Amino acid sequence: MTNRRIVPAALLAHDDHDHDPNSELDRGLTYDVNTLLRRRGALGLLGGAALTALAGCATTATSGGGASATGSSSTSATASATGSATAAASSAASVSAVDSVVPDETAGPYPGDGSNGKNVLDDSGVVRSDITTSIGSSEKVAGVPMTINLTVTDSTSGYAAMAGAAVYVWHCDAAGNYSMYSQGATDQTWLRGVTETNANGTATFTSVFPGCYAGRWPHIHFEVYKSTSDATSSGQIVKTSQIALPQAICETVYQNTSTYPNSTRNLGQLSLKTDNVFGNDGGIHQLATVTGDASSGYVVNLTIGV
Repeated sequence: MTNRRIVPAALLAHDDHDHDPNSELDRGLTYDVNTLLRRRGALGLLGGAALTALAGCATTATSGGGASATGSSSTSATASATGSATAAASSAASVSAVDSVVPDETAGPYPGDGSNGKNVLDDSGVVRSDITTSIGSSEKVAGVPMTINLTVTDSTSGYAAMAGAAVYVWHCDAAGNYSMYSQGATDQTWLRGVTETNANGTATFTSVFPGCYAGRWPHIHFEVYKSTSDATSSGQIVKTSQIALPQAICETVYQNTSTYPNSTRNLGQLSLKTDNVFGNDGGIHQLATVTGDASSGYVVNLTIGV
């Protein structure tokens, strides 16, 4: 579990982009080093051959009535390696079974959770499922529609659904900017919100597909709390991690260059294996299953164990 704290600028992580280098404060070097050690320790249980297999897992896509992509490897092989049980399914969407605890990741320099001074979680109205506007505003941000279904399960009790937990989600807009931090958006709170998980452990958000900015694979940040009360009162964080988005889907979305400027170019310079967050295992446990199309929108599904 992660505790809130303010860290000096000298202890910056290398996650996310540099719209304003002076504001890139996250949970600090100690958190990131511990996170890296935990991830490597967990992966070490699989052995060299298994690591090679995990790193080689590729994104797949199908065409027809709608596109879909997933980063899942063989469930039976991974479940055998981790000894985990099958998670509960979400009623909101068809969600793949969880086969391991999702790795902890840095919250990056733009969390807006109070850890670096800026805090949206104490704002009235932050508990909401539609995050396409700033809190209290009706003006929606541009982008391809996206629904996020994040299903939370308890790894200590056979991956049972965690009903009544809270998920805080945030990500960049189509141009790669973050509300509260990026130039011209410091007084905005779009693409940030908290939602309680339902009886199936699923928190659902209405959003827009994020752009790809230089140096980072397209992703969605999230924090899990035991309750919305904890989330909105500086309570303890149960899990901090990130969702990776499939390459084939990103390539399709980014063809709309007027809404997603530079995303195609930036994506072409990256891979999941070289990303400074997902690179340890190619995002094998964080790569979402995505369905839909660019005209009607996409549904992003990920089941996690905490």
